Amino acid sequence: MSNNYKNSELILNPDGSLYHINLRPENIGDTVFLVGDPDRVPVVSAFFDRVEFTTQKREIVTHTGTKNGKRVSVISTGMGTDNIDIVLGELDAAVNIDLVKKERKAGHTALRFIRLGTSGSLQGDIPVDSVLASSHGLGLDGLLHFYKNSEAFTHNPFIDHFIRHTAWNPDFARPYLAEAGPELFQMASGFITGITATACGFYGPQGRTLKLEVREPMLNEKLTDFSYEGLKVTNFEMETSAIYGLSRLMGHQALSVNTIIANRITGDFSRDYKKAVKQMIGQVFECFL
Repeated sequence: MSNNYKNSELILNPDGSLYHINLRPENIGDTVFLVGDPDRVPVVSAFFDRVEFTTQKREIVTHTGTKNGKRVSVISTGMGTDNIDIVLGELDAAVNIDLVKKERKAGHTALRFIRLGTSGSLQGDIPVDSVLASSHGLGLDGLLHFYKNSEAFTHNPFIDHFIRHTAWNPDFARPYLAEAGPELFQMASGFITGITATACGFYGPQGRTLKLEVREPMLNEKLTDFSYEGLKVTNFEMETSAIYGLSRLMGHQALSVNTIIANRITGDFSRDYKKAVKQMIGQVFECFL
């Protein structure tokens, strides 16, 4: 691959910022909190000691400032691994590509990505309003297949066992497994931990049936029953596997922390999930900053 980038591949705004995220290198903290909901950005930045920069383009909202003397950012990604692909790719480009010369920098800058999300439990004993840190992301979305050097994520004993256990439909993308950043995961004290399954949608891909029938009506039951060397699938959402896989490929640390707002086994839903999410944010700030 060439070290230089065409204007059609590395797209910049007139002010020199990355096209979708609207950010330049100086606008990004060393720790970047990722949230799906744009309205959650000011909730997170309210925990900052100081907010010094804000911007918005489409659903991508960013606040950057300081906390305990550390430079931090929070950015909304929107929902889904497709949006994660855009946001993480451009965040990496902002710090590891010279945007003026449009060429890779000689050194590498590693960011810390911490997802602050919501999720549904796949285990009856993980109650709503609890907080879970993902040891791994189990990708059912297919994103990593589009990138080189991803074979270790998609072809390993865990995935082989998962495919056999679930009788995985060969028409679906081959699943992949990506780990949390080891440094961040070691710091994740006081959280429930487990494997987070990541779907490419909210309804059919997570086994929900409204009007359309699904091709895999027993998907949730298969995920709940699955185990491998003591590891179990604990929850279902739409971003974690892409965050973990892309971070690993690009050389960043990542951790996904989710408030459990629904239990797919018991049918429970949080009575006040916004309050529970705010408590999670405070817990994460205390733990990592």
